[in-house]
Amino acid sequence: MDESSDREKWNLRYAGEALVLPQPAYVLVAYQHLLPIKGVALDLACGLGGNALFLAAKGLQTHAWDVSSAAIEKLSGVAKYKGLRIQGEVRDVVRQPPPSNSYDVIVVSRFLQRSLIHDIILALKAGGVVFYQTFIKDKPADIGPNNPAYLLAENELLQLFSPLRILVYREEGQIGDVTQGLRYEAMLVGQKKV
Repeated sequence: MDESSDREKWNLRYAGEALVLPQPAYVLVAYQHLLPIKGVALDLACGLGGNALFLAAKGLQTHAWDVSSAAIEKLSGVAKYKGLRIQGEVRDVVRQPPPSNSYDVIVVSRFLQRSLIHDIILALKAGGVVFYQTFIKDKPADIGPNNPAYLLAENELLQLFSPLRILVYREEGQIGDVTQGLRYEAMLVGQKKV
């Protein structure tokens, strides 16, 4: 899919959604105590920006990037309404990854582009933390994407971020009582070594 058709797809999706306050990723909320007190944060492939709003409310200098201008426009409106400063940018994050050594925090949720992982690791400052959460192949029902290119294999997220110090990892899949827990996504919090 080329950049213009990808942008058009997401603009149609976000333009059609009712304006509701987007929610931050579970991994970010559950492990917010691992966030730095100050610093620069990036919500990568932010969609409507639930993570960006959360990070800005925590006092971090927050950037939010997405290919969809409709998403960035809605996020900007919500941020203004809530009195939060977020630097939103329409950006194809695959073609324009974050620059090296630029962020204290990077959050990615429900987006998987394996070729971008190396750039994410490089974009973290020494001691910087990544919060990552996305869908897995071993999910008990048809929720989220079906294309295997956008689904993580078992323990794949651990392998992709192996250069980092892993602080948190959770992937439950179909083990035990699948009516409980977080069965559709893997999540990781990792820190770039100082």
